[in-house]
Amino acid sequence: MFLSAVNSLSVLAISLTVLGAALAAVGVARARRPAFNVAEYFHDLDADGARPVDEFEATLAQPFWVRVVKPFSGRALKSVTRLTPGEYLERTQRKLLLSGLNGTMRAEEFVIAQAAATGLLTVSALAYLLLAHPSPRVGIMMLILAPVIGWCLPASWLSRKVKERQGAILKDLPDTLDLLAISVEAGMGFEGALEIVCQHFNSPLAEEFSRTLHEMELGLPRRDAFQNLKRRTQVPELSNFVLALLQADALGIPIGRVLKTQATEMRNKRRQWAREKAAKLPVKMLFPLIGFVFPSILVVIMGPAALGISQAFK
Repeated sequence: MFLSAVNSLSVLAISLTVLGAALAAVGVARARRPAFNVAEYFHDLDADGARPVDEFEATLAQPFWVRVVKPFSGRALKSVTRLTPGEYLERTQRKLLLSGLNGTMRAEEFVIAQAAATGLLTVSALAYLLLAHPSPRVGIMMLILAPVIGWCLPASWLSRKVKERQGAILKDLPDTLDLLAISVEAGMGFEGALEIVCQHFNSPLAEEFSRTLHEMELGLPRRDAFQNLKRRTQVPELSNFVLALLQADALGIPIGRVLKTQATEMRNKRRQWAREKAAKLPVKMLFPLIGFVFPSILVVIMGPAALGISQAFK
């Protein structure tokens, strides 16, 4: 009974630490989001005839994370910037850019989340060792694996986000190029065709095209805007399309013809990609069949025969 109580306490401690890590990550993410403009809100209320609100009440009306977590995170960011190598921060910031999270999280905040996850898992492992008293081999393995898992888990999550976003861009690229080609052939300009794509698609590729369109509207040359698009996505197929578009723009080739050719090529590539995925399915299905389906089939088929044979020998 004592061991069961100790195990229950250890499980409760681990659950509380994981919950604390989740709350800390949410707080850091929310601290970077644009806060609700309380001053404008109360100014509008005052203009409509409501009672005036002092500065203290306006401060209290802000979210808890903006009042408490954001000042703490600002001080922590300075420490992280001094202690973390610049190359690692630059690489993390590049991954955040590729995953589309650069607007909600900075590289320093991600490093803080990694350090928090590492510390929480290490403390959880120590609490389990003190409460459950496992074997020395298990204890040493937990002390080694806990910080490694705590540091690598956020990094693997970020890498997965990058791959998911690049996959979504690659999946939507043929349809987007088709709409671009149809719009340009209908007589619209290239910027107008980009605006049509941004209106009719809700995807990471449409968001990137919208950002590129805004850069061109602000006066950035088309070549520089599309070079920025290549850096933000790093999808080979999209990079090839940008290169062909810039070459056509430099040589004076009609953009409609280039778009139609690129759309046809991307449809063929997507068809080849689907065939490749279908060809890999039998190999991927082999291991679940051997591990789970075939044993049950053997039990169903050979079970009665084995019982009959055993009874015959008796």
